[in-house]
Amino acid sequence: MIQKANAFLIQLDSYMGGHWWFVFLLLGTGIFFTIYLGFPQIRYFKHAINIVKGKFDKKTDVGDTSHFQALSTALSGTVGTGNIAGVALAIHLGGPAALFWMLVTAFFGMTTKFVEVTISHKYRDILPDGSISGGPMYYMKKRLNIKLKNNKVLQTGKWLGGFFAVATILSSFGTGNLPQINSISNSVFTTFGLKQIITGAILSVLLGMVIIGGIKRIAKVTSRLVPAMAILYFLGAAFVIFSNYENIIPSFLSIFRYAFTGQAAVGGFLGASFAFVFNRGANRGLFSNEAGQGSAPIAHAAAKAHEPVSEGMVAILEPFIDTIIICTLTGLVLLSSGVWNQKIENQFQVTDMTFLDGTFNDKIPTDQEKLNHFLFHKESLPLYTGKLNIEEGKMTNAVTLINSRSVAEDVQYFYGKDLMTGEVSVKNGKLDNQSGEIVVKGKSLIHSAPLTTEAFRHSFLGDYGKYIVSIGLLLFAFSTAISWSYYGGRAITYLAGPNYVIYYRFLYVAGFFFASFTDTTIIWSLSYITIVLMAIPNLIGLLLLHKEIKTSIKDYWVDFKKNFPGVKTPV
Repeated sequence: MIQKANAFLIQLDSYMGGHWWFVFLLLGTGIFFTIYLGFPQIRYFKHAINIVKGKFDKKTDVGDTSHFQALSTALSGTVGTGNIAGVALAIHLGGPAALFWMLVTAFFGMTTKFVEVTISHKYRDILPDGSISGGPMYYMKKRLNIKLKNNKVLQTGKWLGGFFAVATILSSFGTGNLPQINSISNSVFTTFGLKQIITGAILSVLLGMVIIGGIKRIAKVTSRLVPAMAILYFLGAAFVIFSNYENIIPSFLSIFRYAFTGQAAVGGFLGASFAFVFNRGANRGLFSNEAGQGSAPIAHAAAKAHEPVSEGMVAILEPFIDTIIICTLTGLVLLSSGVWNQKIENQFQVTDMTFLDGTFNDKIPTDQEKLNHFLFHKESLPLYTGKLNIEEGKMTNAVTLINSRSVAEDVQYFYGKDLMTGEVSVKNGKLDNQSGEIVVKGKSLIHSAPLTTEAFRHSFLGDYGKYIVSIGLLLFAFSTAISWSYYGGRAITYLAGPNYVIYYRFLYVAGFFFASFTDTTIIWSLSYITIVLMAIPNLIGLLLLHKEIKTSIKDYWVDFKKNFPGVKTPV
């Protein structure tokens, strides 16, 4: 059942986030606004830092949080598994060049964040209790209705905003909740041996205690948590990179070497085409910094400001910090340590395994080419159906096991904790393990958080490196879950009113708990879909309102020069 659901999600993603049209929409929007507004991510960068410092604040500004708290809340929503597990997954899929396209996405994403926060902040709502509720659904409702010739109005914006709000709720689980606790619990289990369900139970209680307090408590927690976790992770990553100092320049060059040609096969990595490298890099870049997804404007809507553009400028800093700094650090850790294309001893997950009928060797060029075409759907290979004969943990059939997109080696089969002797059923290349008692271990490529953990161990930190990843992942992912609970709550407020938010929060905490011991792969597959469902209406809405956005920015600078005549401006 899980395998069928995962296959469906992967197929659906191939038509959505994994397809060329979405990448062009995502990057195209960022490129359009970058040129249309004259590279604001460069011209306004210094000004954005001064705004965060509070240099231009007014006592009359309306909102629930400061600029810094809003930035911290939004960053806590983006700095999470995408920075630790997502980068590792991108490089696992597309090689070092995938990181290049993550960085390109982030550069143009700085402008996308600027415009989506600006227009969303402009049309935020002040609720009866004085609190703020905002996000793309509000600008959609107020600005994207269609006026007909007979003066009637089609409520297209209202329905588009409703679609976005529903997608936000789904994404709060698919992006901010399920994959975050799943990565935390697996990392803690790998590092400390603590069962996933125990980690999930403890953190679920803590999550509930934080999110019940609403945005003010969330902002207070994240404004302290984000700087601390960034410093910890930066220092740990620096230790790893400089421990492998001889690989720093080659690693950096490898990011650009195959950016426009595709990644060649190397080590256990079977290669990737340019189209796949580009697509996976851009897709993972969006998951990391969420530019264009429309999530950050919900946090920034609560910021104290008398006009919207200044808060939009604060958002410019997010993709820079999240992707250009933190993701680059993770990428250099993975590349300089050399583990990204090495086969590592690990326990295989059912959804990562595929059994091929026949024997294939990834060290033989002809087999390597066949396997490459199989992985990228250019050519089919016969999937095995039948019984595997296992003797003292070893398979005797002429069958090849593909795990994590690599040919598995030194494979052993266990029934519980004991080496297995007997038969195992395989149907259409997938292991029948409904009882969950069959355990498969061996050497293969690894991905996501386990890959980053392994990379941190390849330094003078040794086994202590894995503690940095586990603690960093715990802080990063937990803070993401906190912020996304707020995003989902604002979506509920838009759809049904603030009185129903409490029910959403209980469901959110319950989902957080159950995801701690659920299969990793299907959760990642779900997150791809929910991201796209949010991004599509938001990106289209931004393009439709491009003239209003530009006018708002011009008006901002006119007012700024009047209010601060002695301050030098970038325009």
